[in-house]
Amino acid sequence: MKVAIVGSGYVGLVTGTCFAEVGIEVVCVD
Repeated sequence: MKVAIVGSGYVGLVTGTCFAEVGIEVVCVD
């Protein structure tokens, strides 16, 4: 699964890290 997170603030980066730890491909855009 691929996920794009719009907003790379504290919440966005923490959420992206959690998704990446379980094997989801994450792209963060600010």
